[in-house]
Amino acid sequence: MKVDHPQNIDAIKTLHLVSFDVPYPPNYGGVIDVYYKLKNLAEEGLNIYLHTYEYGRGEQKQLEAYCKKVCYYPRKDSATQFLSKIPFIVKTRNSKALIKNLSKDKHPILFEGLHTTYPLIEDNFEGRKILIRTHNIEHEYYKGLKKSETNKRKKLFFEAETKKLKKYEAILNKADHILTISPFEQAYFKKKYGQKAIYVPAFFSQKRPSFNAPQKKFTLWHGDLRVADNCKAALFIIDVFSKLDEELVIASNTKKPEILKEIKKHTHIVFDDLNKSERLEELLVNAHIHALITHQKTGIKLKLLNALRKGKFVVANDKIAEDTGLEKACHISNTKTEFRNTIKMLLSKNFKNQDLEIREAVLSNFDPSQNAKKIIDLL
Repeated sequence: MKVDHPQNIDAIKTLHLVSFDVPYPPNYGGVIDVYYKLKNLAEEGLNIYLHTYEYGRGEQKQLEAYCKKVCYYPRKDSATQFLSKIPFIVKTRNSKALIKNLSKDKHPILFEGLHTTYPLIEDNFEGRKILIRTHNIEHEYYKGLKKSETNKRKKLFFEAETKKLKKYEAILNKADHILTISPFEQAYFKKKYGQKAIYVPAFFSQKRPSFNAPQKKFTLWHGDLRVADNCKAALFIIDVFSKLDEELVIASNTKKPEILKEIKKHTHIVFDDLNKSERLEELLVNAHIHALITHQKTGIKLKLLNALRKGKFVVANDKIAEDTGLEKACHISNTKTEFRNTIKMLLSKNFKNQDLEIREAVLSNFDPSQNAKKIIDLL
């Protein structure tokens, strides 16, 4: 069903939004921000032309509910693209059809991540308002991926991409506004690009489920096991629970042999294959504890926001929580011993109204309607 635009909003405001991946279903980090941003902008009365690269997620009819038109472009994901001086994540999202479509009018353009900014190399889009959403400090993110990776070939790829991204970041000078995703990123980009940098918190689902007391309390860790940092985090939490008797669920839509091998050593640790999007929702609501770990401080982890909105207790390390504005709603633990002690303590407690009140106060800064209006005011 199409969104009815409010009559009191300037209905002529129109935006081209360029996404690095199809933003539906909203089931992993970056696309969660894109999808709920799209949804809230449309609900505030903005006309949106969505341009998205498609490389496995398929065309999604659901997006048409919030968009005037949806255009799909193939990602040129071949090894030869790596030879370019342009970062691989940018070079593989190079479409003449996209540039042609963006050039048909003078409406503002929002590029989601450095990934989608190839058109700015080809065209300055003079007279157009240009916004770029920075999902990470990309060269720092790739430096972290290199540290977590054990495969030598992938390490070399991440090292090369780090150098390219650091140089390529200067493309942000072509933006009128840089929309940063966390206080940490805002500090970095404001220092480099001044008043262009504007903090617009991450968009995510605001729907809070009603909590049911599960028959058995369990701890949940979930993540994409194709990412080295997530594999490292999963092994960390499995080792934490190797010295506990309580149940741990490791959930992912990727089966990683080294992770499955470690899980099989313990009867109280199970793997949950997230082959249905509603399965993750079910786990998020029913878990008594959410264990969140990262070894690289960059961006804001949408899984943290999801856990705080939809789940109960959250145990997180400093690198995932600090400089996000969400620290007060988390139980901070860093070492494996600290995680064990915190988890044992929380399993003996019930999630109460006062816990919920603290969380609601922290999440009030992430009001998607207000943040959508902030973007509309920039157009």
